[in-house]
Amino acid sequence: MTALETVHAIELRHITKRFGQVVANDSVDLTLDRGQILSLLGENGSGKTTLMNMLSGIYRPDEGEILVEGKPVVIRSPKDAYDHGIGMIHQHFKLVDMFTAAENIALGLRGRGHDRRAVAAQVKAISDRYGFGIDPDKKVYDMSVSEKQTVEIVKVLYRGADILILDEPTAVLTPQETDRLFDILRAMKADGKAIVIITHKLHEVMAISDQVAVLRKGKYIGTVNTADTDPQALTEMMVGRAVSLNIDRPEAKYRDLRLEVKGLNCKNAEGVATLSDVGFQAFGGEILGIAGIAGSGQKELLEAIAGLQKAESGHVFYYPPHPKSDIAGNHVPVDKAGEELLGKTPAQIQKVGVALAFVPEDRLGMGLVGGMGMVDNMMLKTYKENPGPLVDRKPPRALAERLIEELEIVTPGVTAPVRRLSGGNVQKVLVGREIASQPTVLMTAYPVRGLDINSSYTIYRLLNEQKMKGVAVLLVGEDLDVLLELCDRILVLCGGRVSGVVDARTATKEEVGLLMTRVDQGEEGTVHA
Repeated sequence: MTALETVHAIELRHITKRFGQVVANDSVDLTLDRGQILSLLGENGSGKTTLMNMLSGIYRPDEGEILVEGKPVVIRSPKDAYDHGIGMIHQHFKLVDMFTAAENIALGLRGRGHDRRAVAAQVKAISDRYGFGIDPDKKVYDMSVSEKQTVEIVKVLYRGADILILDEPTAVLTPQETDRLFDILRAMKADGKAIVIITHKLHEVMAISDQVAVLRKGKYIGTVNTADTDPQALTEMMVGRAVSLNIDRPEAKYRDLRLEVKGLNCKNAEGVATLSDVGFQAFGGEILGIAGIAGSGQKELLEAIAGLQKAESGHVFYYPPHPKSDIAGNHVPVDKAGEELLGKTPAQIQKVGVALAFVPEDRLGMGLVGGMGMVDNMMLKTYKENPGPLVDRKPPRALAERLIEELEIVTPGVTAPVRRLSGGNVQKVLVGREIASQPTVLMTAYPVRGLDINSSYTIYRLLNEQKMKGVAVLLVGEDLDVLLELCDRILVLCGGRVSGVVDARTATKEEVGLLMTRVDQGEEGTVHA
């Protein structure tokens, strides 16, 4: 290396990683400098996380080399990565709930970290340096999501890392928490840290990064200065063609009451309240967004309505679609009492004519069976409808083939296990199957979590199509920008209570973010729509 050559904090040269016949990374070159924040973009399956997992010691490359400060290194494990100053903060936290922040930070360290006072003092020093504001003695189970993320970042810094990789760091943060995280990252950048952020949120890429590196189908497309680009250009780099970034919000012609929830209360297995006196209305011909920080009762709410979770008390009334009115955009009057859903099983709910299509948060848990192909997963919704002991596989096969064509699902075939599909394709299978049941209420939980631009916009289109057919769509989401663009109204949950209902056309991110973190007293003052 000559004196004129730049020494990068990290340099990846011709990195290739294969999993069987699949080439996850194909001769990728990438550099990262100190005092820099680099965003890593790409569609689902483009190889972003695989590439960073090799840098953090989870995988080893099949070809190519990694240089740290200009010197070739071999990283066989996360410990090797830490020895070279590299630490990764994963999207799913790796913390022990019963331990304190300091205990989690010191966990797994040999020959050090046993003196709790010394650990707490060092944690406090790191916190004071970057403005974390973390309490070393606080138990993890008492922490908010952002506090847990802070512990993960401090844990990496405590181990001596000055090259940090963050995987989807804002996925479950409020706008205020995201702003605070970005302030911390800017402080670390000013301190000479080198930072990589994997994210799908283009507005955050523009706000925080200095440069953006793009992967497409495992290949390195290029790196651009953030100041010299825009979301449209970045999208075209990721996809390889022009893509519209406008999220449509069409106006449905008819809007009639479909669900009415009153005084809904639920508890978890430990007897702790997860929903407290929740009440709202959902209308056919609208998308009702449901916002809240993680653990605010979103999952429990959808499961209680769908008959998947027992409620302690309250009511959920269902109103069948009303004959169409000639008054566009107006509420259609309710001419009969609603059908009580609480106390019924999902099967009983279907028998009274209610079609509640539930797209759960865990798509390979309650949603789909990973070891089964598309045909068998389609049959999970219809096999009980067969009149005899023999199951007719032709209709579910035809449905699977139709979804593959209409939703552009990439799969080896209709019988291939769905666990082999990328996250975006799995989500298309799940949403497509639920919509094919022709629901009158469609409930979706985080339907685009971790999905790329193309897959996300496919999901948005499907939800809008259902809305325009008169379906009541309940959308639990984490990206407030999307909720504000796509939804008609947004219901905000905080601590299992409704803290407000706002008009998505006029509300701001800041307003919704504040409602996500506090519960106002008084019924009338919290409802804005």
